[in-house]
Amino acid sequence: MLSAANEVKVFSGTSNLKLAKEICKHLDMELGKISISHFADGEIAVKVNETVRGRDVFLIQPTSNPVNESLMEALIIIDALKRASANKINLVMPYYGYARQDRKSKGREPITAKLVTDLIEVAGADRVVSVDLHAGQIQGFFDIPFDHLTARPVLAEYFEKIIEKSGTNEWTVVSPDLGGVTRARKLADVLGLPIAIIEKYRPNPNESKVMNVIGGFEGRHCIIIDDIIDTAGTIVNAAETLIKEGAKDVYISATHGVLSGPAVERIENSSSVCKCVITDTIEHQDLENRDKFEVLSMAPMIAETIKSIVNFKSVSDIMKERK
Repeated sequence: MLSAANEVKVFSGTSNLKLAKEICKHLDMELGKISISHFADGEIAVKVNETVRGRDVFLIQPTSNPVNESLMEALIIIDALKRASANKINLVMPYYGYARQDRKSKGREPITAKLVTDLIEVAGADRVVSVDLHAGQIQGFFDIPFDHLTARPVLAEYFEKIIEKSGTNEWTVVSPDLGGVTRARKLADVLGLPIAIIEKYRPNPNESKVMNVIGGFEGRHCIIIDDIIDTAGTIVNAAETLIKEGAKDVYISATHGVLSGPAVERIENSSSVCKCVITDTIEHQDLENRDKFEVLSMAPMIAETIKSIVNFKSVSDIMKERK
C-alpha cells in the first residue's frame, strides 16, 4: 500500500495506456485525468484536468513508436506538471528510446542518449525509472536519481515453467552477440543453465552476419536473450543458425519488443523460432491473437517500484525478491 501521508497521482501519455492502467490496478488507484490533443499543424496540446499542487506525480510514458512523438509528449506533460506545482515529477519510461547511440563510434556522430537525458532534466523531471537500458552507463548521463529495473526475473519465471514442463534440463541460454554476454550469464545463473555466445558482425545498422557460435548447444533447447528485438533480422538469423547447427528448438526473448517494419512477419514465418517472448514495456495490441508471441507484464514490478519510491524503501530489494 502507498503511505497515507503521500498524495500520489499517476498519469499516462498515449504511448502505453494499457500498461499505465495495469500499474494503477496494482496500486489500487485511479489513473490521473489528462487531455492530450493536437493542433492542426501537429503540435501536441496537453491539459492536466485535476490538481497536482504539492503531489508526487508519476508519468508513465515509454518512447515507443512513434518515438519522437512519444518523447515530445513526455516532455510537454512534464512541463505541464511542473508549471502546475507538482512536488516531485517521476518519469517512468519503461522503454528508453535513443539509447543505442550512447557514444561516438565514428566521427561527426551525435550522442543522442545524452541529449535525451538533458531534455528530460530541463523539462523538469526529478527522477527517472526505466527497464533494461540498452547501455547501462546511460544512468551516468543523469544528474537526477535513476532507478534501473530489469525484466530478468519476469522472463526467468516464464522460462522456469517452460523448462519444468519440458521434463528435461537440456537447455542453453544464448547471447546473440559478444556485447550481450553479461545479460545471458545473469539469466543463465537464475535458471541454472550453461550459456553459448554467437559471434557476429554488422556490415550495416539492423543487419548482421553470424561468424561463429561459441559453446555447446547441439541437441539442446535454446533461449536467445536480448534487450531489444527491432526488425528481428539479427535474432531470427541467429535462431536459424542454431537450428542448422543442431539445436532442438529456439525461443527468442527480449525485454523490449520494438518490432519495427517486417519484424512480426519475420518471426512468424521463421520455422526456426519456436516462440517469441517479450514484455509489455511497449504496447502491441496486434500481438494478442498471434500464437508465436508471448507478452509478459511488467506492471507488478513497476507498481512495486512506485510504492518503494513513495515510501522511501529500497528499489533494489524488489529485484532480489523476484529472482
